[in-house]
Amino acid sequence: MTAPALVLLAHGTNDEAGWATIERLHAAVGHALPEVDVRLGYAGVVGPSLADVLADLPGRVVVVPAFLASGFHVRVDVPEQLAAIGREDVAVAEPLGPDPELISALLDRLAEAGSRPGDTVVLAAAGSTDPVAQEDLRTAAALLTARVGHEVPVGYIAGGEPRVASVVASTAVRGPRVVLATWLLAPGAFHRWLADAGASVVAEPLGDHPDVVSVVVERYRAAA
Repeated sequence: MTAPALVLLAHGTNDEAGWATIERLHAAVGHALPEVDVRLGYAGVVGPSLADVLADLPGRVVVVPAFLASGFHVRVDVPEQLAAIGREDVAVAEPLGPDPELISALLDRLAEAGSRPGDTVVLAAAGSTDPVAQEDLRTAAALLTARVGHEVPVGYIAGGEPRVASVVASTAVRGPRVVLATWLLAPGAFHRWLADAGASVVAEPLGDHPDVVSVVVERYRAAA
C-alpha cells in the first residue's frame, strides 16, 4: 500500500527569513521520509492553502500542523476547511508541541546563542487567548523547568499577559543574566521584537532543528 502523503501545514508569513526556515523544514522532512510525498501548505497570509495542496493529492493524506500548541488553527480552522472540501481520506495529526524533543531543541538553540549554566531562563511565546493553547504552553514551561533546574516563567510576545519584557525585568533579581528560550517555529516580527525585551541572550526559533524534524515524522507516523 502506498504511504499517505504528508502535508506540512505552517502558519503563513511574509517574512523572507521565516519563509526560508519553513522551506528548509519542509525539505528536511522530505529527506527523512523519502518514500512519502511531502507537501507544504499555509494556514494563511501566503499560499498554497491547504485546499490548494489537497486538490493535487487525491489519495490518503496526513496533515501535520506545524504549530507548537493546539490553538485555533489546529482545533477549528483546519477541521472546518476539511469539512468544506468534503475530504474524508485526510487525517489530521497532533500539533508539534508541546513535546519533550522540542525542549531539547530549545536548549540547543539557547546554547548556540551563548547561554551559560546559571542563567535564568524565560520561555518567550507568541501568546494566545485560547485556553487549550495556554495549557500547552504551561506544559512546555514545565518540561523546560525540569531540564534547567529552576522554575521557568512564561512571557508573551504579542497576545496575553505577562509580556516578555515585564517577565525579564521581574526575573532579573534571580541572577546576573536572563536568557530567552524562543518558543517560535520560525523567525519574523515576533522574534525581532524580543531584541528589545531586555534579556542578555535571545535564542533563535526552533526552525529546522533535527528534533523538530523528528517530531514531524513521529506525528505523521502516528496519524498514518
